[in-house]
Amino acid sequence: MMVSTARPGLLSDATRAASRYAALITAIAALTLGGAWFFQLVLGLQPCPLCLEQRYAYYLAIPLAIVVAVAAARDAPRSLIYAGLFALLLAALANAVLGGYHAGVEWKWWPGPTDCSGPVVDLGKAGDLLSRLDTVKVVRCDEVQWRFLGLSMAGYNVLISLLMAALALLGIKRLSWRA
Repeated sequence: MMVSTARPGLLSDATRAASRYAALITAIAALTLGGAWFFQLVLGLQPCPLCLEQRYAYYLAIPLAIVVAVAAARDAPRSLIYAGLFALLLAALANAVLGGYHAGVEWKWWPGPTDCSGPVVDLGKAGDLLSRLDTVKVVRCDEVQWRFLGLSMAGYNVLISLLMAALALLGIKRLSWRA
């Protein structure tokens, strides 16, 4: 008689862990977006174009991580959970790169996009200039509006995105463990 050495319930433990990691990613992404909106709507710090682009990863991560967490909690196929965690990993890493690029623009290590950094070159007609200045507020990507412990919001975005990537990677690794 042959006896299996695999422990029953191991896959269930792995999927529960993956569900917890995905739920953590959801919470972190939601809190990060809430913080960004707080700085914008309550404290009046308007985001630059690069700041707004960095929010896209969080807009993707929240619903995707919820789907992954629920799918893992219901013991969905591992390939589906892997795919969701891998997509979260890629989105978080891409956002960390974008945040790093933005932080470098703020530190003047390299030039930023021309639409939100560098010199203003097209001022239009002199008569229109005064009326346009009253209606347009350009938020520059290369000027830091807020720092804490030496890091700007772009710098914190890098750290938060790397944390989310690490959680997704831990979920992937946990699913890969075998008895």
